[in-house]
Amino acid sequence: MDIFLDDSRCREGLFPFTLTRHAAGIRIGIFTIKEKWRLLTGANIFTDEENIPSTALTINANIIPTKDNIDTLVKAAFDKIAVMETEDIRILQHPWQIFQYNDWALRHDFKIASEGRQSGPFSDTNTYINPANIFIEEGADVQYSTLNASAGPIYIGKNAVIMEGNLIRGPFALCENATLKMGGKIYGATTIGPNCVAAGEIKNAVMFGFSNKAHDGYLGDSVIGEWCNLGAGTSNSNVKNTAGSVQYFLNNNMESISAGNKGGLLMGDYSRAAINTSFNTGTVVGVCCNIFGDVSARKYLGDFSWGNDRYIFDKALRDIDAWKRMKGQGITETEIEMLKRIYAGY
Repeated sequence: MDIFLDDSRCREGLFPFTLTRHAAGIRIGIFTIKEKWRLLTGANIFTDEENIPSTALTINANIIPTKDNIDTLVKAAFDKIAVMETEDIRILQHPWQIFQYNDWALRHDFKIASEGRQSGPFSDTNTYINPANIFIEEGADVQYSTLNASAGPIYIGKNAVIMEGNLIRGPFALCENATLKMGGKIYGATTIGPNCVAAGEIKNAVMFGFSNKAHDGYLGDSVIGEWCNLGAGTSNSNVKNTAGSVQYFLNNNMESISAGNKGGLLMGDYSRAAINTSFNTGTVVGVCCNIFGDVSARKYLGDFSWGNDRYIFDKALRDIDAWKRMKGQGITETEIEMLKRIYAGY
């Protein structure tokens, strides 16, 4: 079977994260949407319109598949019936729904990751609460921490590291090669993506991959893209002092959309914040921003912001490459061409 995940109708609504990736590349729960489709169906998954077979099923890329709804979704695609959101089906329309739906997605992805498999060994240095709801992959190193899965499952990915002194409540996923540094306080529903480094207090947040929140500070009800860095002491607000509706501004036109009464930081790929940065409730940071000084008080920071100025493009590329080399990679020609288009405003 061949499946084409089409993001043409949902892409703009999921900025800033779909500026730099296909909507199916969004991580929610343990896996990206594309990974979920591949694991659940065994199908060939296509996201490029130029390469799709003529027989491929076309499915909207913002629909989140699970073990419980996959048959319904595939049948709807065969019958060319529109899929509507229900208690069993979640459809991403806005970027803040990534953290709002993460609890639901983690529980469903835990079934994909663990059913019919044996967990890796549990170190006796840890305290486990409801260990039947904990799955540790091969090569993970978890020591002298408390893992409480009574309120939701806990998944520890391959070669992930949890240093001593962490307090973790599920649902929670620490993905492959990610690290929790010492003394963290992690609440559900949180996902720390592959190759991320995390520390401090984190609650109901998603970090996509290769990003750092490596020091103390609070991150809550937030989504952090790839290759981001939050300096020491950086925190965000997720609730207004009035307990009122959190409004997100998703473009320079300053048209706001309500996300409910909780909403933190949405940070696009390649962005970084200086030490002790304080983000207001409902802040959106675009792609490749360098945040320092008083700019964090703003609710919307456009792509390639450099403090209150514009990032010089060649310097932006140089800085991205330097950050990537810290994790054994470098900027690619594909990334450079993509970032050129974003810098030019398409």
